[in-house]
Amino acid sequence: MSAQPAPLPQDDPLETLKATFGFEGFRPGQQEIVEALLAGEDVMAVMPTGAGKSLCFQVPALMRPGFAVVVSPLIALMQNQVALLQSFGAPAGMIHSGRERSENVADWKAATEGRIKLLYMSPERLATPRMQAALKKLDVSYFVIDEAHCISQWGHDFRPEYLALGQLKELRPGTPVAAFTATADEDTRADMKERLFGGQVRVFISGFDRPNLSLAIEEKSKPDDRIAELLEDRRGSQGIIYCGSRKNTENLAEKLRDKGHNAVAYHAGLPDEERAARLDRFLSEPDLVVTATIAFGMGIDKPDIRYVIHRDMPSSPEAYYQEIGRAGRDGKPAEAILLYGPSDLMFRRRMIDDGGAPEEVKRHEKRKLDILSAYCEALTCRRNLLLSYFGEVRTEPCGACDVCLDPPRTEDATADARLFLEAAIETGEVYGQAHLIDVLRGSESEKVIKARHDDLVVFARGQGRPARSWRSLVGQLFAKGFIEMRGEYRSIALTDEGRTFLNGGGSLELRRSEKRETTRALKRQQIEVPDDFDQELLSRLKALRLEFAKAKGAPAFTIFSDRTLIDMAVRQPTTQNELLSVYGVGLRKAEVYGEAFLKVVSGGDR
Repeated sequence: MSAQPAPLPQDDPLETLKATFGFEGFRPGQQEIVEALLAGEDVMAVMPTGAGKSLCFQVPALMRPGFAVVVSPLIALMQNQVALLQSFGAPAGMIHSGRERSENVADWKAATEGRIKLLYMSPERLATPRMQAALKKLDVSYFVIDEAHCISQWGHDFRPEYLALGQLKELRPGTPVAAFTATADEDTRADMKERLFGGQVRVFISGFDRPNLSLAIEEKSKPDDRIAELLEDRRGSQGIIYCGSRKNTENLAEKLRDKGHNAVAYHAGLPDEERAARLDRFLSEPDLVVTATIAFGMGIDKPDIRYVIHRDMPSSPEAYYQEIGRAGRDGKPAEAILLYGPSDLMFRRRMIDDGGAPEEVKRHEKRKLDILSAYCEALTCRRNLLLSYFGEVRTEPCGACDVCLDPPRTEDATADARLFLEAAIETGEVYGQAHLIDVLRGSESEKVIKARHDDLVVFARGQGRPARSWRSLVGQLFAKGFIEMRGEYRSIALTDEGRTFLNGGGSLELRRSEKRETTRALKRQQIEVPDDFDQELLSRLKALRLEFAKAKGAPAFTIFSDRTLIDMAVRQPTTQNELLSVYGVGLRKAEVYGEAFLKVVSGGDR
């Protein structure tokens, strides 16, 4: 454990913010939460990924007597947060099953002796009778529940072990509890509020918009080939590609390596040591692309991820929003691209149907999936649609999503939609998409002839529409709830809504099927820097940062962020006091690294 911490300001959160973290001021929404915690209030905060929710509980923890207990769901999240805090000189520790017992004991002892201000642990650890009995006797400033949506059965990442956290108010009635999440719709927020606080808590909801993040959806076709093509324009940048299965992560990573990309797969099937090694590579190699399942990235506060691509459809709007939120945390332009096809939607619905959840939960999950599908099929601003799901209403188009930059063309698909539904009924609602399209296009395949479907009224009546266009139409009918998949062979059957439409229930406008290079239309904005910006000095500062990072075995950004090094190259400080005026340089970092970086700025390293 680190030595006794240096004295910290105890009365002014802005002084603590500057002295410890090197920031001149709080971001919007942060200071109100900090002041509420300093006043001893219970807090529930919903803040977008990248908005700085961790600082909201870290700053008051450094100022209040005692130590804060931070509940975190993943070991990787704890390790990242504690390493970052310690790099700023903030006294933090953790207790988890992945460490040696002696390390856990050392951090526990440091907490009981007042040498730690933030102690991270898992919900399972906090729930043990032994831990609860010990915490009753200690000076706990407050409890923090990170990723608090995990307590709600309506959340996208429900974890039963979080349910025990509802007892914290009984464990220590006078100790404040602060719950934080980046993704929670109205139902999830209400559930969190009731389970954690009995309905009585001060709620803070920050704006969900991430204006630096461009949004795009592409029709899914040969996804691995398309992703390899997308990455050609993004060589040298770091990104995450989310896949729906371990097999897809491995296959895609191999394909990307064959194309000359620095790529690696990450999933739960890897040995612990290998996962840790690949995570370390991601944190230290600025061009590494990770193909990953959903667990990757939670709690990894890496600021310079430039894109997130979804090879496969996520499970809900919350999951999608959380995953794309890992890009562009430094505030610079970043991209979110999702490859979407009806097969993904069918797969997700089948997963829900085959799961063991109660029927009420299944209905809730299907509703979320339908909303995400509507987002993918949107004919108007995607950002506004996504924000509206979280209760943030916008009327002006964002100008930064693919729909705004390259509006999709639409068509009156009423006649063809009804024709497809008629084909499903005439064939008995027991055939899949491919066969129905063959019938409509007049295919004389063995299967069509054997079933005598070449004698049907609908046979060959859809010849004028290409097969690709028919597949797109079917996907949109599925997304609108007009058809459903049944049985092992996923045969297509009409829903009540589909029958109403077939029997004359209005017209239908759908997106025209066409291969749109939407992601290439997204403008790659440049980072704004002054005219006298010294790129050569920046390169030398980055080289020094890398030396320190390798020596410590830590990610480079925990030494100084790119934004800090750019500001340093612009300001070119010559003294410790001038160095403290650089963005992201606090007292601790100036003390540890100041002399070496000032030497580079002055040219003394040459």
